[in-house]
Amino acid sequence: MKKTVIGFLGGGNIGGGVWRLLSEMREEIKKRDGVDLEVRKVLVKDIAEALEINAAKGIDIPVGCLTQDYTDVTRDDEIQIVCEFMGGEQPAASYMEDALNHGKSVITANKVALALNWAQLQAAAEKSGAGLWYEASVGGVIPVIRVLLQNLESDSVDRVMGIINGTTNYILTRMTNEGKDYDEVLRDAQRLGLAEPNPAADVEGMDSAYKLSILASLAFHGRVTYGRVHREGITNITATDIACGADMGYVLKLLAIAKKDGNKVEVRVHPTFVKKDHPLAKVDGSLNAIFIHGKYCNDITLQGRGAGDLPTASAICGDIVDAALCVKPRYPSFKNTVEDEASFAFSDNWNTRAFIRLSAVDRPGVLASIAKTMMEEEVSIATMLQKDVQPDGRVQLIFITHPAPEQSLRRALSRLDASICSLEQMIRVED
Repeated sequence: MKKTVIGFLGGGNIGGGVWRLLSEMREEIKKRDGVDLEVRKVLVKDIAEALEINAAKGIDIPVGCLTQDYTDVTRDDEIQIVCEFMGGEQPAASYMEDALNHGKSVITANKVALALNWAQLQAAAEKSGAGLWYEASVGGVIPVIRVLLQNLESDSVDRVMGIINGTTNYILTRMTNEGKDYDEVLRDAQRLGLAEPNPAADVEGMDSAYKLSILASLAFHGRVTYGRVHREGITNITATDIACGADMGYVLKLLAIAKKDGNKVEVRVHPTFVKKDHPLAKVDGSLNAIFIHGKYCNDITLQGRGAGDLPTASAICGDIVDAALCVKPRYPSFKNTVEDEASFAFSDNWNTRAFIRLSAVDRPGVLASIAKTMMEEEVSIATMLQKDVQPDGRVQLIFITHPAPEQSLRRALSRLDASICSLEQMIRVED
């Protein structure tokens, strides 16, 4: 029986979930995998407060395991694996690097610290011979990191697209099903604990962008930094947008999209309409789903719980067992650098269809004028819907365009005659 000693950097919901899972599954893991996993130290901000919180949650971490000094975890000679649950970039990244420098394998679900400090963390791991595991950093319990890092290592992936933030998916699902506006649903989500008091990281798309940086790097075998990800959130989405999209056969999701064609790479996070029969259209609530296309594997869709203490703990504990049994750590095959992969040509002029909602005056010639302006920028209309005349005498015009370059769409919309119409919304459309 192999004995493996573990230390936690942070407790909280995820740390508590991992403690609970390891406690409940310890004997089973011994039988299945021949390894005895013991948590020796847990870093907390305040020991008395941690004991009170743990007691309320029914988590029985002994007081002797708790410490307020991170070096008790990162530099203890008996600890072999360090699990980080602190969240945020710092000091989490520095503590993980210290652990790696002292030869301890590190497991994290921290997409922020990883996306912004991946090169430094991997360099420290390689120098000391330690491992770096991060399955739970993207998609919670969905094993997408393992699929990209191992199963598809010999494939040529050219597209990754998915719903990788449960909070925004919950909000958009409620808006779709109940016809409610964003602010009302957000307040409900905060009351239920499904959205943070400050929800910016989720609703502004930052959380998804960090995750997409990691996914795209693994998928395309080259570093794609967070700063390269085009990002738009859901804060300006209205119930009217969703209803109009539904009338035309579409469902709205916040998608993370990465595509590669030769050396041309595009990475973007933004609200996106997909057809009602698209696999991602049916992914509701806080679920996550990730679609991968490769030259040889064709299409793969992975779906599961993207958040929550126990689903995330399940993914982390899988990494713990892997790390405990690992003889030689495995690192990504690409050169992991602070800067973007030099051979990639990043594009902000991707080809896309668009949902365009205009408020227009109700008189002859308006539609022809709009279509003419768009055609002059080589943007053509595939489908159009006109709503009833509003009390102000204007009408809602909704278009779905044929695929066109992003910058052509922007130019066309900027050239519309303000005396006859105003742009209410533009949302991209993916097939």
